[in-house]
Amino acid sequence: MSENRVVQGRMVTADSLAARIEGEPVMEADTIEDADRACPDCGGDVLTVGYMPSVTAFVTGWKCQDCDWSETDRD
Repeated sequence: MSENRVVQGRMVTADSLAARIEGEPVMEADTIEDADRACPDCGGDVLTVGYMPSVTAFVTGWKCQDCDWSETDRD
């Protein structure tokens, strides 16, 4: 079970964080982890989560805890 984190003032689970990154609900998500990098937009802390947007894909996503910036390894 993943732990909850605060992202832009709201508590998120791994599934809801992955949905914020993807823009729609995902099938499954791994646990949220701290990324070893700062946000390129605001310098805030970045979280990472691996998730499955479909049966045939696994994506790693990154999301800033303080602003709207996010990125995936598909980009």
